[in-house]
Amino acid sequence: MGADGRASGSAALRPAPRADGKAPGAGAPAPGRPVPGPGPSTAVRCGPGLSSPDGIEAQTCVVTRGAETWARTYYRNTTGEVLDAVLSLMGPDDRSVRMTCAVGAEDEPGTCETPREPTRGNPAAYTAVAEFAERGGRGPLLLRSGSNSPE
Repeated sequence: MGADGRASGSAALRPAPRADGKAPGAGAPAPGRPVPGPGPSTAVRCGPGLSSPDGIEAQTCVVTRGAETWARTYYRNTTGEVLDAVLSLMGPDDRSVRMTCAVGAEDEPGTCETPREPTRGNPAAYTAVAEFAERGGRGPLLLRSGSNSPE
């Protein structure tokens, strides 16, 4: 067996090429496998990408897929310090969800998400805000990023 789990070497069975030049089995699902259909659509509403002089870059979004809505922030931390990101999703009827994520100091892109919640009412009524600060809230707010549109 090869690394991809398929038979390899002289014992491998190779289907004969098709006369139309397409790969064998192209356009037909494998026997016994369901044909993938379109899944629920995803709507993502993001605010502008922001950066602070302290070295935080972030963009915060509200994501709706099917009957669920959640907040997501994309970030990069170039401060050299581990930080906290507090991400809040605010929805209709004064409902809110809050998540605290540890933001590593390794200058790599990352994400933080709130738990997914059942969508109540109009998805456009949801907003998200991410706030970045030193761990445990011991220092000043370094950046606040929202899902508001720049319009």
